[in-house]
Amino acid sequence: MDPKKSDFVVTCPCCNARLTIDAGLQKVIEHQEPPKANTAPDLDRATQLLREQAAKREAIFQQSTKDEKNKSALLARKFEAALEKSKDEPITKPTRDIDL
Repeated sequence: MDPKKSDFVVTCPCCNARLTIDAGLQKVIEHQEPPKANTAPDLDRATQLLREQAAKREAIFQQSTKDEKNKSALLARKFEAALEKSKDEPITKPTRDIDL
């Protein structure tokens, strides 16, 4: 009996390791480690992501600074409008609970 005919190769679905199994003995006779994946981080991509995030933070900061400057002008304008509106209204004595 040819030993190669009774062997078959199975790939592990979890780790992609290759197992050679002898059908006659019903045992694993050879184990091959799965190929190693490149686990080294891509430093160029990481640097690019950090630069993009820094640019986004800077843009958000610039926008918030601009909004704060406009906020004081907007509040001053609203105050002037309310002051003009109140000048046109007649002065009345407020009604108190005790007066009722």
